[in-house]
Amino acid sequence: MPDNIRASHILRNVDGRSKEDALREVEDIKAAIEDGADFAEQAREHSECPSSRSGGDLGDFSRGMMVPPFEEAAFDLDVDEVSGPVETDFGYHLILRTA
Repeated sequence: MPDNIRASHILRNVDGRSKEDALREVEDIKAAIEDGADFAEQAREHSECPSSRSGGDLGDFSRGMMVPPFEEAAFDLDVDEVSGPVETDFGYHLILRTA
């Protein structure tokens, strides 16, 4: 099990919308990616995190650097795999493990 990975993400936060709406939005984005949309383009267009400017790229990180639900999901992914919706205190994420 690696101690260091690289990932990108898309965040739909719950500020100004219900959890249900944020979840539905992230599920729609996931469906678009599954239909062939580029993850980085979707991040630039839809993510509500400053990382959206870089296509959602979070760079390299190790265990203990991210909130537990995000970290667990990211480290469980294979390289080039996209997670389902991951809920954290920040909202809902889609995570793409890139390395």
